[in-house]
Amino acid sequence: MLMLRSPLQPPQITDEIRARFDTRDEAEALAMPEKITAVATKGDIGLPGEVMAQFPSLRMIAVYGVGVDKIDLAQARDRGIAITTTPGVLTDAVAEQAIALILAATRRIAEGDRHVRTGAWAKGKLGLGYSIRGRTLGVLGYGRIGRRIAELARAIGMDILYTDLQAVEGEEDAFRSSPAALAQDSDILVIAAAGGSGTDGLVDQKVLAALGPNGLLVNVARGSVVNEEDLIAALNTGGIAGAALDVFQNEPNPRPDLLKMPNVVLTPHLASATIDARLAMGRLVIDNLAAFFHDRPLVTPLEVLS
Repeated sequence: MLMLRSPLQPPQITDEIRARFDTRDEAEALAMPEKITAVATKGDIGLPGEVMAQFPSLRMIAVYGVGVDKIDLAQARDRGIAITTTPGVLTDAVAEQAIALILAATRRIAEGDRHVRTGAWAKGKLGLGYSIRGRTLGVLGYGRIGRRIAELARAIGMDILYTDLQAVEGEEDAFRSSPAALAQDSDILVIAAAGGSGTDGLVDQKVLAALGPNGLLVNVARGSVVNEEDLIAALNTGGIAGAALDVFQNEPNPRPDLLKMPNVVLTPHLASATIDARLAMGRLVIDNLAAFFHDRPLVTPLEVLS
């Protein structure tokens, strides 16, 4: 039996899950916990340890997304619970969002929209933005998404640097050994690293200071990767020029200070929110669930390290 923690988009994905599998909502599942063998959940809500512990027969967690920082991985590993994610199919959508945010900030698109809507245009023109061609983009986290962001940025004419756990063969010259070293050499720093304890607060005062007063921070990864107190301080004092954020520490309630800043572009965690990506993500969830319930190898299992 399957527990569906939240409806998935587009609606036909949820409809197909309910039609193909013996599915219960969370409230129903909690009334019969011993019958639940699989859970389908979203990356942003995951499956906390206290919820996971209530299902003694649980053997599989299917994640709609690639984020697993909201899942108790230690408990899943200790209990032998398999986890699947939806890698690859959302790469283009997230990378496109990163480029869109970069352009929205550097070309003052969000500011310009407000300038027209509020009638401010009649009182004066908006200030100038700047071109990103010829500027340096630092990519923090050089996995599938980070590399796709780099490809798109190169097509526009940007120079690329990156940091990750190790240098990529053939791209050693562009590698920087730390986030601060990367920020120091970048005009724009885009975060594409996974969330979790290993990256919690990774972008802090030191990294922001290295990015400098002309630097732009872009985050399409997880809000937890940025120390928001340090970010707000840097924005307030001119430590960096601006930020473009799709993710936040406290979703869906970003810090009020961020909402007031004209040099910050905000979007509501929608980097993968295209019909193309969401359909493909949903199909992978369904394929993984079908493999589990029919005792076949999982399509995209996650390796949970000890």
